[in-house]
Amino acid sequence: MADLSAFDITKRWPAMNPDILQLYSFPTPNGVKVSIMLEEIGLPYEAHTIKIGEDETWAPEFLSLNPNGKIPAILDPNGPDGKPFGLFESGAILQYLAEKSGKLLPADPARRMETIQWVYFQMAGLGPIFGQLGFFHKFAGKEIEDKRPLTRYVNESKRLLGVLETRLDGRDWIMGDEYTIADIAILGWVRNLIGFYKAGDLVAYDTLKNVPAWLERGLARPAVQRGLDIPARP
Repeated sequence: MADLSAFDITKRWPAMNPDILQLYSFPTPNGVKVSIMLEEIGLPYEAHTIKIGEDETWAPEFLSLNPNGKIPAILDPNGPDGKPFGLFESGAILQYLAEKSGKLLPADPARRMETIQWVYFQMAGLGPIFGQLGFFHKFAGKEIEDKRPLTRYVNESKRLLGVLETRLDGRDWIMGDEYTIADIAILGWVRNLIGFYKAGDLVAYDTLKNVPAWLERGLARPAVQRGLDIPARP
């Protein structure tokens, strides 16, 4: 049996089965990337709900695994060289799991880097911008009288959706016929933008054709449906 006692996070969220991968997360757009990925590749794992609304990511035990205090994070008892391995940042986790399983990341070097490029597109652009739009449209930012920040993020969200719309023209998935970690990285954020944030009208989502069709295809996948609700909300 794997010994995970060296990882302080297991003191607060103990592993019932320390021989399988441990997921510390919450079903946000970033969190569900990893649960969807794990469901897609079929790798056994144990999910721990981190209550972000109660600031559990700032607990010393969680910070011992992710000093940035954000979900998701993983602890793999069978990491490189067979040793336990902790990892944070959803994009890095997607790439790690793809390489570990040999799934959802093309083997061809050029297509592999092209896929990772689109993961970075989500990490550096689409995710942060959509998140800021949500803040200024739905949360505390909506009380700010100066609407220039909201306008800025609405316009940039429209632009990014346009990039995605063009990329998906004639393609079922970001990489054409091949569903990859690039799709997993982006799906939850687009879903959140038009669903939880209720910003579809703001970004003229109904004028798009390729993005809505792609999102519908993605959400129809059984593994995606399962992953969207893991870990369970309290």
